[in-house]
Amino acid sequence: MILFNKTKQIYLFFLTGVLLSACVHKKVDVSNIPVNVKIERFDKEFDAMKTRPMAQQAVYLQKKYGPFYHDFIATLLQDNQINTTDTAYFALLRKIFVTKDYNDLKHDIDSVYPNLDKPEAELTDAFRHIKYYYPDKKLPAVYAFVSGFETPIITDNGLYGIGLDLFLGANSRFYPALTSAWPRYMSRNFNEQNICPRLTEAITREDMFPESDSSKTLMSKMIYNGKIMYFMDQVLPDAADTLKIGYTDAQLKWCQQFESKIWAWFIDQNLLYESDYQKIQKYISVAPFTPGLGEKNESAPKLAIWTGWQIVRRYMEKHPDVTLQQLMADNDAQKILTESDYHPK
Repeated sequence: MILFNKTKQIYLFFLTGVLLSACVHKKVDVSNIPVNVKIERFDKEFDAMKTRPMAQQAVYLQKKYGPFYHDFIATLLQDNQINTTDTAYFALLRKIFVTKDYNDLKHDIDSVYPNLDKPEAELTDAFRHIKYYYPDKKLPAVYAFVSGFETPIITDNGLYGIGLDLFLGANSRFYPALTSAWPRYMSRNFNEQNICPRLTEAITREDMFPESDSSKTLMSKMIYNGKIMYFMDQVLPDAADTLKIGYTDAQLKWCQQFESKIWAWFIDQNLLYESDYQKIQKYISVAPFTPGLGEKNESAPKLAIWTGWQIVRRYMEKHPDVTLQQLMADNDAQKILTESDYHPK
């Protein structure tokens, strides 16, 4: 086990952050780009089936939301063969609508999100930035729904869904009972300020720049993830680094403090060109910390992602003539690493 002793050196975290931020956050004017995100409140319109004529509301929902309505009902009733053109399932919905679990959850969602003005404003800015760099990009519709604590963000037939039940705030009364599926190190990020970063990341990773099947080595995964994070730098210029990568302040400072030691660890352990996923997954996956690094489990997780981010930032700093579009299209991970001249001190 390697122990990074934090008492031996003094680091200027704030100054480093300011200087780095000045290099990577290229402010551009997107105010005139005609994008205004409206998050459709499927959760509210579905809930209206309790009080409105159910058949009439079902027809309305099917027309407005298309396949999403069928998929939602199938998931809710745990029946992939459900026929939503038949009213037989209405009896099951009526039973759900009167349960305490459903009504408690809906109460909390309505209390936390009487409206979605703030996420809509943040997503509008993010989508305008995406359009600035990729004018031909068709942006998705965005729906808010209740996921049943299954997933924060879903993609479905060109649309993105926000599971509001997984953005109720870290202290939501529901999350302590869900620690097997959503441990504390994950649920601490279940809040409003994470809606825009997580949805933007999903669009970036799953829609715009999916990872190639040929990306096998830790180094190639570092650079791929570093490019994703750099893209988020550009389209979320006002978001904190902690939000973009999902770190606490302490985890970000730990990475900054031990940047050179983290890099040395990857080199010394011959991990850069390792392709055995069992050996490299702990440097990529969401976790409370990275096993084997740091004192008292204080290390940050996803160290390969964070390191790749710094490599790509360094590469772009050294190559100001390279555009964002050129960077994202460049799949030569070795070239980006070599030309970054990444040697943290």
